[in-house]
Amino acid sequence: MEFTHHTEFPYEMATEWNALLAESATHVPFLRCEYLADWWATRGGGEWPDDSLLAIITAREDGRLIGIAPLFIASHEDKKKLLLLGSIEISDYLDVICRAEEINRFLHGLLRFIREQFVATGQITGLDLYNIIEDSPTLKALEESAKTLDLEMRVRKLQHSPFIPLPGNWETYLERLEKKQRHEIRRKMRRALEGDAQVKLYFTQDEGNLEDDMEDFLELMAQDEAKEDFLSPMMREQMKSVMRCAFAQDCLQLAFLEIGGQKAAAYLSFDFLNRIWVYNSGIDRRYM
Repeated sequence: MEFTHHTEFPYEMATEWNALLAESATHVPFLRCEYLADWWATRGGGEWPDDSLLAIITAREDGRLIGIAPLFIASHEDKKKLLLLGSIEISDYLDVICRAEEINRFLHGLLRFIREQFVATGQITGLDLYNIIEDSPTLKALEESAKTLDLEMRVRKLQHSPFIPLPGNWETYLERLEKKQRHEIRRKMRRALEGDAQVKLYFTQDEGNLEDDMEDFLELMAQDEAKEDFLSPMMREQMKSVMRCAFAQDCLQLAFLEIGGQKAAAYLSFDFLNRIWVYNSGIDRRYM
């Protein structure tokens, strides 16, 4: 297996990259080539300094792409580390990109390559991999390879990652809820329908409305004080870049609840692989 260190983003690999991702053990929207390219362009909306260094590592065998480790070098916790592109705050799930049946040998070779090319040369002191979901085969493969190569490995829980299995229709979903919660939802829906102001659910579908809808969404987000601090000018551009990218890939779900013609609340999600990946939200405080 031949490993290559890329110090410039390999845009020419986009088709090959995404094709491998589609066959990978972890297939999430945050690992698509165009998403990570946009993330890198702003260093995650300013989360990381401009002097961070790109360190994407690819592995091939007889010309066939086996794996991609989308990494970069930055100071983290006062030490130079290799981290996954997308780390830490704005990409929900990250991982290496590799087919499940090849993950063990890819990661074994990757750790050897990193030790020889990065650790031995003093460029980094360690590898910090954030936002890997707990059922990823990467964790077990890393543990086995680290043991074989006599490397120290520690795993810690970063945060919970909840999900909600959804049935095929709304009424079935309601029936699964507790009686009190179900009654409260129906009561609020009835009040909304019987009120004087028209209530409407609106999805961004027209490219001509995209820029205005993105601005409206960010303004709703910013009504939360914590999110207002988070939304620096650079982070706003990063968020817009994410939405434009998702729209171009036909997986953007930007939904607004309109009351009397005014956008009162919104959700930004990705409609990807028959799942809705909820990303962020905002609400006009006047409607709370």
